[in-house]
Amino acid sequence: MIFLVFSILSSAAIYIIFKYLDRFKINTFNVIIINYITATILGLLLTNTQVDIFSIYKNAWFPYSIIIGVLFIMTFVLIAKSSQIVGIAITSVSNKMSVIIPIAVSIIIDPLDVLTNFKALGIILAILAVFLSVYRKRKVEFDPRKIYLPIILFLSMGLVDSIVKYAQHYYVADDILPLFTVILFAMSAIAGLVTKFLRKTSFNELLDIKILLWGIGLGISNYGSIYFLIKALNYKNSVGNTLDGSIVFGINNLGVIALSVIIGLIVFKEKFLKINWIGIIISLLAIYILSKT
Repeated sequence: MIFLVFSILSSAAIYIIFKYLDRFKINTFNVIIINYITATILGLLLTNTQVDIFSIYKNAWFPYSIIIGVLFIMTFVLIAKSSQIVGIAITSVSNKMSVIIPIAVSIIIDPLDVLTNFKALGIILAILAVFLSVYRKRKVEFDPRKIYLPIILFLSMGLVDSIVKYAQHYYVADDILPLFTVILFAMSAIAGLVTKFLRKTSFNELLDIKILLWGIGLGISNYGSIYFLIKALNYKNSVGNTLDGSIVFGINNLGVIALSVIIGLIVFKEKFLKINWIGIIISLLAIYILSKT
């Protein structure tokens, strides 16, 4: 469970960093690129095994790390575009609700992840808690034809987490994890650099001290979020049992939302509706139920 706590803390740190980037008007895309480079270096530092760079593509997990890495940068661009066109509120709900997909995938591919009535109740409460926690009462004005953006975001975020679960379940043991993350984040970094090149913006921007410092902080947090998530999925207790993937994803998502709300309230003085507080209470209840299944 400690790995799950670290994953939640890492993901919440990402939320804090993005808040400050928005407050200080710092170029987010440049920070994202440095973040992926930092995460790649962290993976290299944690890799203890000898790596044959010319045969690494032969590993069964290699295609999944490539796919996840590319999807990471694509979903980032999609989140930014959806936020601008259909609004932050709808984008946020779409992003958080995508947890439904990896939960379903985990139950399908893992024979030990059985959907009991008690777990089903926890999952239903988790989905309700996510919606209520991120709900914002705002006037929504956008072209209905653009509704495909949050829908694609919902599917994309769910797909990323689902591939992570699939790769972890079949291929990525703890000894492979650092190398897996190296390829994953390296692909994200390459995709980001290629995108920057196609946009024809200056690469010198990446050397700005503010970009470097925020990028390194984000990279450490980003690496921790996926590293500890997979460690939580791999973790076995004293009798050799692992936590069900559906429970890990559910608690992780709810924990990040609850902690983000608390940080937003205390640090950023954000105002929350009564319905958001109801969502937080339900999320705590859902976490308790899922942790007991």
